[in-house]
Amino acid sequence: MLDSKLLEILCCPETRQSLTLASADVLAQVNAKISAGDFKNRAGRAVSFAIAEALLSQDGKRLYPVVDGIPVMLIDESILLNP
Repeated sequence: MLDSKLLEILCCPETRQSLTLASADVLAQVNAKISAGDFKNRAGRAVSFAIAEALLSQDGKRLYPVVDGIPVMLIDESILLNP
């Protein structure tokens, strides 16, 4: 789980919107698409691992995975949920 103070200072690197922890429902939807094998990140690379934790932009369009407790805040590694 991310530290709440860290979450307060992080923002979307693309839009500067605030971020929240993605809900279990959002993660379930994303992981279902990943399992189907047709889910790609912004760089166009297939996402091949289940996402256990992620940060969601305020508008609900961008998802930033958290890997081993570290938020991956690179635009190319983000996932567009509603392109």
